[in-house]
Amino acid sequence: MLWIAAIFFLLVVAAFIAVEVGLHRAEPILKARIVDTLSTRFDSRVQLAHFHVYFLKGFQVSGSGLRIYPNQIEMDSPLFAVNNFSFRTTWHGLLHTPMFVDRVNLRGMQIHMPPKDERQNMPKLSNQNGVSNMKIFVREMQIEDAALVLETNKPGKFPLDFEISHLTLDSVGAGEPMKFHATLINPKPIGDIDSSGYFGPFNEHSPGDSPVRGEYNFSHADLNTIKGIGGMLSSTGKYQGELNHIYVDGETDTLNFSIDSGNHPMPLHTKFHAIVDGTNGDTYLQPVDAQLLHSHILATGDVVRAPQGGHNITLDVTVGPARIEDLLTLGVKSQPAIMSGGLRLKTKLILPPGQVSVAQKLRLKGSFEITDATFSNDKIQAKVDELSLRSQNRAKEAKTIDKQNPDAIESQMKGQFELGDSKLTFSSLQYDVPGADIALNGVYTLSGDQFDFSGTARMKAKASQLTTGFKSLLLKPVDPFFSKNGAGTEVPIKVSGTRSEPKFGLDFHHKDKDKNQSDAHDSHNPDK
Repeated sequence: MLWIAAIFFLLVVAAFIAVEVGLHRAEPILKARIVDTLSTRFDSRVQLAHFHVYFLKGFQVSGSGLRIYPNQIEMDSPLFAVNNFSFRTTWHGLLHTPMFVDRVNLRGMQIHMPPKDERQNMPKLSNQNGVSNMKIFVREMQIEDAALVLETNKPGKFPLDFEISHLTLDSVGAGEPMKFHATLINPKPIGDIDSSGYFGPFNEHSPGDSPVRGEYNFSHADLNTIKGIGGMLSSTGKYQGELNHIYVDGETDTLNFSIDSGNHPMPLHTKFHAIVDGTNGDTYLQPVDAQLLHSHILATGDVVRAPQGGHNITLDVTVGPARIEDLLTLGVKSQPAIMSGGLRLKTKLILPPGQVSVAQKLRLKGSFEITDATFSNDKIQAKVDELSLRSQNRAKEAKTIDKQNPDAIESQMKGQFELGDSKLTFSSLQYDVPGADIALNGVYTLSGDQFDFSGTARMKAKASQLTTGFKSLLLKPVDPFFSKNGAGTEVPIKVSGTRSEPKFGLDFHHKDKDKNQSDAHDSHNPDK
């Protein structure tokens, strides 16, 4: 029995010695294969700070401090850097050349691409003739906490960073497209992106020309992380092309979209076709087709990175068929919307970068037309009804008008507008009701608290026909003074006040002021 025990002990010791010898031999072999493979693949200088092999169901390999520096470019940061990596292989795999590894796990990987004009000096990836010199082939890579940084040497421009929380690469071979599955957190609006597809082969001299295709799911995107707007957005879509020219087709849904000037959540659905430059983040919308409640919106334009950070957004927007109350509800705090009616609108939209809210920095300039409009404020609508009736020589009916009249008289409106500093400025505003045409200019605040308009009212009825009784008789002599330019009555008017307390009246003072300014101008221009 003692002999048997002694023999067993010696066998165990011999086995441990064999394993130890095997590990000592395997470690330099594997390290050399890794360094040679990466050097061959990237024509680069490879540093590997720590490397260890231990035996557990085959060979378990781990390393840290992997750095890859291209031979032809001086870079402060390595082209590739990996904090930690690990994989498993067998004795058979170790002895086979090239060695096939089923899976490699990496954590903390950074890729730093030099500026575009320096990339022509980057090392050329090994082609099919160089494949025979590669010692390791990997079927799958699992990468945690990856970052891709595209450097730039343009003044005022910042590097473009892509943070990827998890990335899976399949079929990792030279000259072949890689199947990928990535999950990442979008920084603004903050949300989860899940994307899968194919990338490559990678074009090392011009990364932007590398092909890519796949599909994505963008979920739980919190629009509140963008100052001035709110809502929870979701989006799905597909993309294909080259990295600097990716065609994207998708849809978005935001059930509670809002902007802070109004703060009234509304459903917003969009379909879009866009071209995205993945090397700098610039996006070209061609077009975005949106539905906001009952209103159709079509937009084309650019979303371009600004030198100081953020994006410059420039769009050509067409609205219609639409409802004016939808847009007023979205943009104005007061409820219900002051006006309802059909809307068609065209505008140039400019949204510069900056920390202020969307409502404060949004710029619009365009034209609009509103049809069959009525006012939600009973006082305003009653004034409109009264104006229309008196202008049609129906003054007696106007005196008995029901202030809660359900048969409100509809009006039409069109003109030019400009939005800036949270104020709407109207020019060449034409407001028409049966019996009267009104030309106005003025300002309306997005808060809905104040408006200030002045202009001219032209009515079919003469001045004496606008009223009844003794007042009508008193006005008879002045009818000729107000009957001009084909109108029964033409007078300057002013509309001001607040939404709750509107004020309507004649504005002879404004007319006299304009006349004095005109006379002063003529005195400085005697040849006129």
